[in-house]
Amino acid sequence: MEWIEGLNAALRYMEEHLTDEIDMEELAKIAGCSSYHFQRMFTYMAGLPLSEYIRRRKMSLAAVELQSANAKIIDIAMKYGYSSPTAFNRAFQSIHGVAPSMLKKEGVSMKAFPPLTFKITIKGVEQMNYRIETKEAFRIVGVSQPLHKEIEKNFEIVPAMWQNAVMNGVLPGLAGMMNTEIKGLLGVSACNDEQQWKYFIAVASTAPEGQFEEYMVPSATWAIFEGAGDNRSIQELEQRIVTEWLPTSGYEYANAPDIEVYLNPDPQNAKYEVWIPVKPSAAAK
Repeated sequence: MEWIEGLNAALRYMEEHLTDEIDMEELAKIAGCSSYHFQRMFTYMAGLPLSEYIRRRKMSLAAVELQSANAKIIDIAMKYGYSSPTAFNRAFQSIHGVAPSMLKKEGVSMKAFPPLTFKITIKGVEQMNYRIETKEAFRIVGVSQPLHKEIEKNFEIVPAMWQNAVMNGVLPGLAGMMNTEIKGLLGVSACNDEQQWKYFIAVASTAPEGQFEEYMVPSATWAIFEGAGDNRSIQELEQRIVTEWLPTSGYEYANAPDIEVYLNPDPQNAKYEVWIPVKPSAAAK
């Protein structure tokens, strides 16, 4: 329950700073997690990316202000962080479907996007199989690519990485290096706020890294969920973890990577696990 309250506190902070440059890390700090986990939770719970929500709220307020008789488009654009009327006009039209200058005319339709508030809704239609495990730090080797701090910009990067790994023979090479109790190909989102965000396609291994890159996954407690299906099903499982399991679990996100473990190579009928780093919530202690 407390992390829901943290999310709502972050939303209130956002509302108070819509005319400023909103710091994602500050929002995450208020919510009590990393900016990566904050953005993931927000996207899954709100059904749209955080950056898009902020844009909609700004344009919603801007539309109201532009209806004032003495409002100037350039002043409203600057107030909401747009350095040029052109950029503001483009953002405004993408939300409202009309140019800002049209709002002076009577009868022009526009959209309102009220501020969000999160509440817990218990669903639980389908069971989720999971276990809690604490693991010591372990080493992975693989290939990586930097990620953007706005997570929706990564939706093309990660699938392209997997496609390239299939095409250039990386996956068989990694599979041959697997030599620990942690089996399967790993998709590791290493997104600590103190470091460059990276996504790894890797395996757990103690072998020399050779052509690959190594990374140490820190010691952590993980909620490990089992699943099967295609790429869409793993995203659906991750969404259910955040919106159904986490709110009533007695846990909250810990500062460690999210891990997807692919236990067989069939992309259309994969068996996989989703590892979520957790710690007991303050209310559960």
